[in-house]
Amino acid sequence: MVKVDNLDEATARIEAALYSAGRPLRIEDIVRASGTESRTKTMTLLESIMKKTKSAFKGLEIAILPDGSYVMQLKPEYSSTVKRYASKPVLPNATLKTLSYIAYMQPIASKQLVETRGSGVYAHLKELRQLDYITSQNVGRMKIFTTTDKFQKYFGIQGDVEDLKQRLFSKVRKTASRQSTPTPPVASEVN
Repeated sequence: MVKVDNLDEATARIEAALYSAGRPLRIEDIVRASGTESRTKTMTLLESIMKKTKSAFKGLEIAILPDGSYVMQLKPEYSSTVKRYASKPVLPNATLKTLSYIAYMQPIASKQLVETRGSGVYAHLKELRQLDYITSQNVGRMKIFTTTDKFQKYFGIQGDVEDLKQRLFSKVRKTASRQSTPTPPVASEVN
């Protein structure tokens, strides 16, 4: 890695990394992207970028997630407005359906997930765990899955799990009136 001494260049590198990542970045990743080799210097630059983003953009934000990672994202209140313009979803549809099913049914056993969503669910669970949207707990020989605080923050969901389930249930009822077999809405449609 080439050490960067120019603060404008380091700032541009941080902005580029946050913009292009499409996922949350740990501070270590941001330090590496900045080229400064200094956590302190990178944090100072990152805080400056966050302030500038807050004042310059009305629909975008750089959020700090519960695990301490950073993400440049659309503010949750604008997700439904721009949904039709988005070129690439956050996750593939099948993985989003698995995530929304977990959110709706949580806590849920892996056996029930496989019975409902099929064997492809294992790949979905791996990806969702890597993104820290779900967590699992061993109960005897079963794995039980629930969503995480990071999931709620990333998708702009406020309130507790029961509130989330109620909102998902109301979406399912609306969908059921239009379809014969209801499925839970994808997580990005909750708000």
